[in-house]
Amino acid sequence: MQRAQKWRTRAVILSLTAMLMTILSGCGGNTGTKENPTAGEPVSKQYYIFDTVVNIKLFDDPKAEEHLDHIDNMLKTLDIELSRTLETSQLYKVNQEAGKQAVEVSEDTMKVLERSLDYAKETDGLFDPTVGGLVDLWDIGHEGAHVPAPEDLQRELSLVGYKDVVVDEAKSTVFLKRPGMVLDLGGIGKGYAADEVAAYLRAEGVKSALVDLGGSSIIVIGNKPNGDSWNVGLQDPDSSRGTTLGTIRLSDQVIDTSGIYERYFIEDGVMYHHILDPRTGVPSQNNLKSVTILADNATDADALSTFVYVMGLTEGLKYIEDLNDETEAMFITKDNKIYVTSGLKDTFKVTDGQYTLVEE
Repeated sequence: MQRAQKWRTRAVILSLTAMLMTILSGCGGNTGTKENPTAGEPVSKQYYIFDTVVNIKLFDDPKAEEHLDHIDNMLKTLDIELSRTLETSQLYKVNQEAGKQAVEVSEDTMKVLERSLDYAKETDGLFDPTVGGLVDLWDIGHEGAHVPAPEDLQRELSLVGYKDVVVDEAKSTVFLKRPGMVLDLGGIGKGYAADEVAAYLRAEGVKSALVDLGGSSIIVIGNKPNGDSWNVGLQDPDSSRGTTLGTIRLSDQVIDTSGIYERYFIEDGVMYHHILDPRTGVPSQNNLKSVTILADNATDADALSTFVYVMGLTEGLKYIEDLNDETEAMFITKDNKIYVTSGLKDTFKVTDGQYTLVEE
């Protein structure tokens, strides 16, 4: 058996971030940092939590350093509450006590879990926060990942079931009914963290900022310092050339992408990516390279980009169109066709001749 391990972290979104950085630097000079800010430039800070790199940039903010320090504490607190792998976290304890007893959790943990369960009910389990055992089994994105043995896959698949999560709001407790069940809030937790950071900055009067949680959730707060909207370039999800396939303008919005080239491995010539289908326990199989969601909050965008990918092109497009809100989506297929929801038809511009925007 020949096995090759390879992954890219959020290929589309990281390249999107790079494009944002280029645009922002157009406001003048080199980018300032928290330690060495430059007059008229953004103040930025990099964090490492949620097993990912977090970058935040604040523009024209006289209290930038104070805000960035406060955000540091916010993110550390959320990490302690929501991390599945951190042994001191609330979620870790919930999983350890599966089948034994309920565990008291914080207001943040309860909010994220209840939103996850809402989506699980709405999608009839297509989005399911109890896939943690499958995530651990596949271990995609880490050295040594491989196709699990059928018996191991079946064992973990049998433990997936959002209906076996018992939430007691009055006592602020969570109980997993069956031993071996594993909650994983990774499909929505980073988005929630990004929303909390953005809400804090807005409450503090920050008018222009970029919040990037590992590329999985990016929020642009307000407009660029000169009043213009952000002109965002999106890169080919499986390209390392640095070329963009199209552009879109954003103002006070969230953009989130899930794609098959974010984290994956190849075994016996077959590619296995990290977006698991809770119904089968294996990576979702369809003709999509990626799904990008634009929304007014990162919590929903984070969840949507995951389960809409699993839905596939036809069902996913219909689902987003039927939401009757300002949420929009872009689907890129493996044959380099781009499908967008109605709200993006006049705003997304293709710039790469290898891609075709399908007009329907």
